[in-house]
Amino acid sequence: MSIGNVCLFMALMLGQQVLPSVSWQAHFEPALLQLEMERSHTVHLTLSDITDDLQLMTDRYSFRLQSTHAQLVSVPAVNSSIFMEDVQHNQWNGSIRIDAYFLGEARIQVRLYDATKNTSSAPQNAGSNDSTLMVQVVRPERIIDHVFVGSIILLMSLVYINFGAALNVDVLQGLITRPVGPCIGFITQVLGMPLLSYALGVFIFPDSSAMQLGLFFTGIAPSGGASNTWSAVLSANINLSVLMTTVSNVAAFATMPLWVFTLGQLIFERAGMVLPYGKIASYCAALIVPLLIGLAIQRWLPRVTQVLVRLLKPISACLILFIVIFAIITNYYLFQLFSWQIALAGLALPGLGYTVAWLAAKLLNQSASDSLTIAIETGIQNTGIAIFFLRTTLEQPQADLTTVVPVSVAIMTPLPLLGIYLYQRFSRRKIGETTAAEHQRIV
Repeated sequence: MSIGNVCLFMALMLGQQVLPSVSWQAHFEPALLQLEMERSHTVHLTLSDITDDLQLMTDRYSFRLQSTHAQLVSVPAVNSSIFMEDVQHNQWNGSIRIDAYFLGEARIQVRLYDATKNTSSAPQNAGSNDSTLMVQVVRPERIIDHVFVGSIILLMSLVYINFGAALNVDVLQGLITRPVGPCIGFITQVLGMPLLSYALGVFIFPDSSAMQLGLFFTGIAPSGGASNTWSAVLSANINLSVLMTTVSNVAAFATMPLWVFTLGQLIFERAGMVLPYGKIASYCAALIVPLLIGLAIQRWLPRVTQVLVRLLKPISACLILFIVIFAIITNYYLFQLFSWQIALAGLALPGLGYTVAWLAAKLLNQSASDSLTIAIETGIQNTGIAIFFLRTTLEQPQADLTTVVPVSVAIMTPLPLLGIYLYQRFSRRKIGETTAAEHQRIV
């Protein structure tokens, strides 16, 4: 054997002698922890099968706990390091405090830190379920959330009673016998909006299937009751609006499952969702029953009907303001999740819906009032149903995290319509001033 080979052999032997035997395991109990925001909890951690070589090198090695998302979940500094001096009989046992800050998921990992090489390594059982701690941070249940939902149900019932009292049955019959307008709105609503929501989701959130899910859920939801309210405020065709809303919600029994099991399955299959048909049925009933009450009042209480018709616009306007303001107050925490992508998605979905539906209606020779109605019905989605589906089909905290998209849509949806309302008011004032000037000139 040459001198060079002997030297190489001796160097390898010496290198093997100084290399420590590194082996250890980590076990969290429990391995899954669900915490409310701004709360803390302790879990038990066991470090076992720690080799003797590691315990002898107290200055070089230590265990460190790290969070994958420290802005959501963290380990206090007092618990974040475990030193070899504390290891007894090849293991360490103790409690670790976990602090939760905001909605989301984070993993707490134990790493073996090598001060000499400034590197860290995972435990030997890194693939096991309890080698890391999964922390899910959820929103606490509040009384104000239940008050908000109850208030919306009550106010919407009153508004739909007013709608029923204001309906012109003869006009409704004419719309049914010549359903050009309802058909345009139905196609743009049940075909156009799901396709738009899917395409926008992929374009705006290419790396977030959760946000795509929230936007697609919003797009496949039926027309919202706020469309009738805005139709009343903007002096559109209220009869066409109510008919389209009713048809859209009844058709949701077929259209929503259709989208779920076709295009939507590309996003949904990982979530393992089950559609709550009972919720859709209860919503349709909640929509139709107040209308029937309003129709009954129109038939047998004509004086009450006159009062309800006069109150329709102011009550509708108050309902819009209440929903927007109360939704912002009760869901203020979601604004911390807002980004330019979420704001863009919230504005783009209804905005494109308004535009596409209005253009389709005008191309098919619909009147200005009917075109505006079709645009409103198409662009306004029932974000309440979307939020309900997300919160009942997804596990927390994903359920709350994805609702930021329909909440954004709900907040952004009125903006174009508010612009139309202000334009109408300005135009009417200008026309009034012009007419008054002409009258004075003639006189």
